[in-house]
Amino acid sequence: MTATFVPPAADEVQDVPRKVTEKVGASDRFFRGIARGSGITVLAIMSFVGIFLAARATEALKSSGFSFLTTQAWEPDGGNFGIAAIIVGTVLIALVAIVIAIPLATAVALYISEYAPRQLKATFISLVDLMAAVPSIVYGLWGFFFLQGHVTGLARWIATYFGWIPFLSVEGADPTDPLSPPTVYTSSSFIAGIVVALMVAPIICSIMREVFSQAPAGEREGAYALGATRWGMIRDVVLPFGKGGMIGGSMLGLGRALGETIAVYIIISPVFVIQPRILEGGTSSVSSLIALRYGASSNFAISALFAAGLALFIMTLIVNFAASTIVARSRSGAESDA
Repeated sequence: MTATFVPPAADEVQDVPRKVTEKVGASDRFFRGIARGSGITVLAIMSFVGIFLAARATEALKSSGFSFLTTQAWEPDGGNFGIAAIIVGTVLIALVAIVIAIPLATAVALYISEYAPRQLKATFISLVDLMAAVPSIVYGLWGFFFLQGHVTGLARWIATYFGWIPFLSVEGADPTDPLSPPTVYTSSSFIAGIVVALMVAPIICSIMREVFSQAPAGEREGAYALGATRWGMIRDVVLPFGKGGMIGGSMLGLGRALGETIAVYIIISPVFVIQPRILEGGTSSVSSLIALRYGASSNFAISALFAAGLALFIMTLIVNFAASTIVARSRSGAESDA
């Protein structure tokens, strides 16, 4: 008598996954703990800052209510205060800075990553990083004493030929009169935006340069093999690959521009009305308002300043979180074949 083996049917076979155990060494556990603790600490500090600002701003927010977002004047002790004008000024200065900084940073990043000689790349990278390390008060003094006098001519030219655009017009100035005083063009959002642009451009440039350098070498070589020029390769490979990093870096620069204090404080002439004309003198920002009024304010006025700071804090967080999300979802984190 012979026994035959009958294999079980396919639907009767049960796949039992093999249990995989991970052996983590002491050094890995230590590094993981340090990294996790650092992340939790940063989140905790940011939360405590927000809670502190909210607590100190409660008195002013309860007094003003929703009008805090719509009132232009800033007279806390008189019960008439709001952030409508200073938020508009803050956003306009930041937008002028970003419009100037993005093309400048993109050009420098592309030159360093794609065109610069290998022996000079490290020098250019160090120079860009040194620009980011210059104190903001130095930029402010340079903008006030040097740049402001040399930019008024450009502002007059823009107002003369593009004044038909509402935000580029200037009230109280006759562009056809060469003897009209230039003071109407000074202390403007345009001049403050140029100074802030030079401050945020190194940050944007560093992020873009890192992203451009990670473009896959295989795609670069493939573009050259198909007959592309260097600019064609950059246009079809490097820029599409780094698009997410470019957007994220620009938004991080915008977050920095929104909170710039000393340089803007030195240049602008504060006015507490909505001033949409960027070439005309007179504007304001949240950070410069706090620097200007904090030392001579009553307890209630200080609470109002904390409320303005809370609004800027929330705005900056939104911009930075949006930038991080865009960078995380882009191809810019892919590894290069080089």
